[in-house]
Amino acid sequence: MVSIISRSAWGARPPRSRSTTTWSRRVEVTVHYSQGPTTQTPRQIQDYHMDSNGWADIGYNFLVDNQGNAYEGRGWLVIGAHAAPRNTEGIGVCFIGRDGDATSAAKRTIRALYDDANHRAGRTLAQKGHRDINPTSCPGDDLYAWVKSGMPVDGEPPPDTPPWPGVYLRYPPITRHSSVTTWQSRMRYRGWRITVDGAYGPKSKNVCVQFQREKRLLVDGIVGPQTWRATWEAPITP
Repeated sequence: MVSIISRSAWGARPPRSRSTTTWSRRVEVTVHYSQGPTTQTPRQIQDYHMDSNGWADIGYNFLVDNQGNAYEGRGWLVIGAHAAPRNTEGIGVCFIGRDGDATSAAKRTIRALYDDANHRAGRTLAQKGHRDINPTSCPGDDLYAWVKSGMPVDGEPPPDTPPWPGVYLRYPPITRHSSVTTWQSRMRYRGWRITVDGAYGPKSKNVCVQFQREKRLLVDGIVGPQTWRATWEAPITP
């Protein structure tokens, strides 16, 4: 779980109104940037949204600064005002800063919020940048490329290499491993029905076999270099 700085801790104003949704209607996490300096505070962003935009509250569900601190905006199930017409479907997470400002710490926290959302929803949500929904430059080229690459964090294998040196994902599994979770999440994101549990069991192998047939790869049920790379090929339409 992510440690989140509460609204009261950052001095949030009370909302003028609020509408809620359910986890069954949440299907995606949408990443934004504030397009302002990293010194912005959530309260400054809230003041702008409420006083200049006339919104009921700060628009985002969560915000993240470049130290990796997470701030509660509207929260998990309050409908935001960040990416119409998909505010009910999407959880908006805003990085406080401009294009290129996002640190590894900030990305780790955004990813942690995404993982937490998946846990709460009980399924894998789509990963989106604001520009996937509206004609905008948000969340900047750097964060957008990171989102479309699957939100990788430190310690995860890059998409153009085998899962880890000398060992491929196969059944029977050697052990639970973050590489398995990464592959399962990616396959789930591509639309395959697969459980994301970090264990490469018979169901994961079956998905791998079907995927290899679809991509006309060697059908062996093993996620080796070719299958791993194919998992990350664009385009991906959740």
